[in-house]
Amino acid sequence: MIKVTLKDGSVKEFENELSVLEIAKSISEGLARAVVSASVNDEVVGLDHVVKEDCTLNLFKFDDAEGKDVFRHTSAHMLAQAIKRLYPKAKFAIGPSIENGFYYDIDLEERLTMEDLAKLEAEMKKIAKEDQKLERFELPKEEALSWAKENGEIYKEELINDLPEGEIISFYKQGDFTDLCRGPHLSSTKKVKAVKLLSVAGAYWRGDEKNKMLQRIYGISFEKNKDLEEYLHLLEEAKKRDHRKLGKELDLFFIPEEGPGFPLFLPKGMELKNALLKYWREIHRQDGYVEIETPIILNQKLWETSGHWYNYKENMYTVNIDEELFAIKPMNCPGSLIYYNAKPHSYKEFPMKVAELGRVHRHELSGALHGLMRVRAFTQDDAHIFMLPEQIKEQIKGVVDLIDKVYKTFGFEYHLELSTRPEKSMGSDEDWEAAENGLREALEELNLPYVLNEGDGAFYGPKIDFHLKDCLGRTWQCGTIQLDMQLPQRFDISYIGQDGEKHRPVMIHRVALGSIERFIGILIEQYAGKFPVWLAPTQVKILPISDKYMDYANEVKKALFDAGVRVEMDDRAEKIGFKIREAQLQKVPYMLVVGEKESAENQVAVRSRDKGEMGSMNLNDFVSMVVKEDEERVNIVQQ
Repeated sequence: MIKVTLKDGSVKEFENELSVLEIAKSISEGLARAVVSASVNDEVVGLDHVVKEDCTLNLFKFDDAEGKDVFRHTSAHMLAQAIKRLYPKAKFAIGPSIENGFYYDIDLEERLTMEDLAKLEAEMKKIAKEDQKLERFELPKEEALSWAKENGEIYKEELINDLPEGEIISFYKQGDFTDLCRGPHLSSTKKVKAVKLLSVAGAYWRGDEKNKMLQRIYGISFEKNKDLEEYLHLLEEAKKRDHRKLGKELDLFFIPEEGPGFPLFLPKGMELKNALLKYWREIHRQDGYVEIETPIILNQKLWETSGHWYNYKENMYTVNIDEELFAIKPMNCPGSLIYYNAKPHSYKEFPMKVAELGRVHRHELSGALHGLMRVRAFTQDDAHIFMLPEQIKEQIKGVVDLIDKVYKTFGFEYHLELSTRPEKSMGSDEDWEAAENGLREALEELNLPYVLNEGDGAFYGPKIDFHLKDCLGRTWQCGTIQLDMQLPQRFDISYIGQDGEKHRPVMIHRVALGSIERFIGILIEQYAGKFPVWLAPTQVKILPISDKYMDYANEVKKALFDAGVRVEMDDRAEKIGFKIREAQLQKVPYMLVVGEKESAENQVAVRSRDKGEMGSMNLNDFVSMVVKEDEERVNIVQQ
């Protein structure tokens, strides 16, 4: 008798071995039609996987992450089959599923266009209608190599050669197409009823600039056309909100040709950045943090001590100064440790909360750069908390509360991921276990759900990552909390305890916004450039009807300026309708029309970017309204 434990804890018993699909059918025919993949003892498998012994079984639908992954991996194989039919000489590299769809890298002489993608898309739909079964088979390494050579698949041959001896080498066959693949896959192509090929781009084989440039075709797929249409609508909306486009239109920032990956903030962009940092400083001061600024360049010895020289050097910029090698800091934590070590400390000072808006530089490949989202120089809102071991859980809870407060200010939802020890790391197993348990217990005591992300921690400690969800449903990793027991040892930091002896403190690394530049990019897209008053680079724009009313317009401007409002005036000799349209395009929250009536009665005619005409208001009343909205940080989310 085979016992199968389902996700809800219930147990089903079967006399004979049977496939996952047959188990699903035994539960309900409806479930069997909806399920796309499963996990047996936490290993994701296809529906044809045969269960031969007692196990735990989770069944995944398309809505599950594991279901989407298998669904879109199969979609990539269907794309490859379509390519082979239309371009028989194409050579195939890899075709995985990714967070938002799938891609396939191919080596092809013809440069593909959007028209070509439309033809491939039509062929994929044809393959779906053919209801081709995906059949898995295995070959010994020599036979697998023979298959690759016979078919001219030079990239597959390289992949096979890289596999260790004894590794299972599996293939999937669907109709007239066979591909090297670990799987798993859907049982049939018929489930992929809605597909769209989105773009084609260049991609170096294995991400190495020394290798050949291949063509990477990106696509998306769903079970239903309705879901595809909704996704494409969101893509169009995302294009309108693209922070690079809006950054240029709203005079916020640009990336100069002379400095790829190094953003240049314009005056209005600095107003936005400073408003954000003003808020950051306020909440950190309220929470007991002190602010420091550490050197941007430090010598090689320092980075060897921190471990960055051995674990992160490929991402660091170095420079020779007086015949000594220095590195531009990629992270702020070593500087905080220098600050800590500058004088002795007592247990009475803990927890010691040290914050820094530190400028860091990290080498990114040119192909990875993307506006403000991926840059080579950025400001990190770091903080380091030095504490007693018994303060760990309480301080982690405090950081979670602070970050939660920040994200709610902007209207963001988020989920948490707990990342454990990576393969490339330093420290003892005991330290890592203690650190991971500390983070886990804090989350459980806060009753916060989280996703376990095995092996994705920092090289010096495990971490909790905050993944924001914006109004388009996209997620962004911003905040993080990292518990570190390694750097305190490597820098030999200590404090004097109650017993008068030296002891080692524990250290938390944490960011709330993450990269300030990236967070600004996210905000630009979240609000579509229509920032709430407290963030808007220009909060109010004064629009005099003609030069006759300039004296009063200047009085209005001075009243607003003196109250701390960010104000501009459009004094051009243009019609008022034109000025209003221009201010609306600049997404200014409030426009004040000033004419004869307003100047005579100490009023302003108020027009709101979001509400339209608001009528006339007394000047002092309007100033008070804007100041209150700014101080209270009223948030709006443009849908």
